Amino acid sequence: MTGAGWVNETLYPAWGQRFACEAEIARVRSQYQDILVFDSASHGRVLMLDGVVQITEADEFVYQEMMAHVPLLNHGAAARVLVIGGGDGGILRRVLQHRTVRQAVLVEIDEQVIALSKAHLPAIGGGAWTDPRAEVVVGDAIHYVFEAAAGSFDAVIVDSTDPAGVGEVLFTAEFYRECARVLTDRGVVVNQGGVPFMQREELRLSSARRAAFFPDAHAYAIAVPTYVGGFMAIGWAAKDPSCRSVSASEVERRAADAGILGTTRYWTPEIHIGAFNLPPYIADCLRQG
Repeated sequence: MTGAGWVNETLYPAWGQRFACEAEIARVRSQYQDILVFDSASHGRVLMLDGVVQITEADEFVYQEMMAHVPLLNHGAAARVLVIGGGDGGILRRVLQHRTVRQAVLVEIDEQVIALSKAHLPAIGGGAWTDPRAEVVVGDAIHYVFEAAAGSFDAVIVDSTDPAGVGEVLFTAEFYRECARVLTDRGVVVNQGGVPFMQREELRLSSARRAAFFPDAHAYAIAVPTYVGGFMAIGWAAKDPSCRSVSASEVERRAADAGILGTTRYWTPEIHIGAFNLPPYIADCLRQG
C-alpha cells in the first residue's frame, strides 16, 4: 500500500492501476507469496498476490464464467475436471454448476489462499467447497499431474498466476505434455494467457508449447476490467480439433442441458463463439514460425 489509502498494482514496471482502499482486511506472507485482501471503493473486496490483482468482487464473473463454461461446453460431455490453482474457489464453483460434471479436483499449492478466500471472500467459492463432487488438494500441481493416471480427466483448467514465481512451471512444455497425457481422447486444456497487448511474448511462447502436444492450439479473448491493457487471452488446446467447431445453437443446447443457461452475467452462446474470433494483434501471437 502506498500513499493515503491507495493500493498500487505492481504487475508492470512502467504502467499500472491503483485502488482507493477503504480497509485492509488481511495481509499474509505465505510460504510462496505475499497475499493481500482489502476493501476497495470501486471494486468491492480485492485479492492480490505479490502485488498483482487476482480477483475482485465486482468483475470476477467475467473471468470465472469464461474459464469454466467455454471448455466444458465445447467438450460437451466433460464429467471429470481438474482445476489447477484457483484457490479462491470461483472456477470450482462454476465448474460444479454443470450437471454433467461428476468429479472436480482443485489443486492449489498455497493453503493460505484457500483459507483467506473462504474467510474473506466466501461468496466467490460459495457452496463449491462442500459439494460432494469436489476434491480439494493442497499441493504442487506439477507433481499431481505427473502422478495422475493417463486419461484421468476430460478437461484441465489452469487458473494460475502469471508465468513468474510460483506459477512459472505451469507454462512449461513439460507441463503441457503431461496435461495431454492425463486428458481423455477429446480432452481440452485452457489457461490464462495474460493480456497480449502487454504480455505478447508470454502468449506466443505458451501457444507454441501447447501446439507441440495438441492438434488444436488456439486462444479466445475476454474483457476483464481489472486485468488492464485490453483483452485478456485464454489459451486453448484440444486433442480433438472438432471440439472448437461447435455452433452457437449447439452451445446453447448444451448449456441448457448443463443447467447454466440464464445463470450468467458475461457468458452467452454468442459471446462464447465470438470470443474465438481474435483481433489480428492477438492472432499474430499464435502463429508459429
